Amino acid sequence: MKADIQGLLDKYWEWIKDKTVLRDIGEWTEITTPYLDRHNDYVQIYARKETTGFTLSDDGYTITDLEQSGCALDSPKRQQLLKMTLNGFGVQLHEQALRVHASADNFALRKHNLIQAMLAVNDLFYLSAPSVASLFFEDVVAWLDTSDIRYTPKVGFKGRTGYDHLFDFVVPKSRKAPERIIRAINRPTRDNALLMVQAWIDTKEVRSPDSKAYAFLNDAEQEVSSSVSDALASCDVVPVPWSQRETIRDTLVA
Repeated sequence: MKADIQGLLDKYWEWIKDKTVLRDIGEWTEITTPYLDRHNDYVQIYARKETTGFTLSDDGYTITDLEQSGCALDSPKRQQLLKMTLNGFGVQLHEQALRVHASADNFALRKHNLIQAMLAVNDLFYLSAPSVASLFFEDVVAWLDTSDIRYTPKVGFKGRTGYDHLFDFVVPKSRKAPERIIRAINRPTRDNALLMVQAWIDTKEVRSPDSKAYAFLNDAEQEVSSSVSDALASCDVVPVPWSQRETIRDTLVA
């Protein structure tokens, strides 16, 4: 089993390396990654060499794109949620841009954290219609609270590879049940499912052997495809369509 997981991780890092494209733009280097945003465009970040290392930035793309799509982050609650998400990845907000500082030794880790923060913020806040009042994350919080499920929000774990992974909720171990780790996926696409799978594969070896992973999948707008559910389940992540959340309430309460 360990050899199988190692093989999957090796293929994952090879895929990232092979699909990454660099281009110089003045004093910045544009890094095109294989990850796709909600427009199905490749996620791009920018790196600039400094006297003390490197500055990595999204050039303001993530938040500007959300605002242009009608999702303003101007309420105190959303600002707090944005800060909590960025803090989980060690990413700073500089005006509209998401930024991190990196050294030569931790450049790969900081690049990984910035990309994950961009995808997390995009998925967290994007609403399919501006008239929708609540966020999926807020819906999950409300359900956990009303169900008397104990949890800690926005918990980061360092995986076996040394990379950081942020999960939305951790339900602590009890006498009746093991630790339960949850990610709320607002847009349950194949790419987002694979990000959850990669995070869990890298994390599970440093957690308790009986820890369980769950993915809440927002199916309010459209049905979750079988390819998404199958990708999660094949790597021991329990897929939970939001419309079926009551089926696991007792499991999380325990």
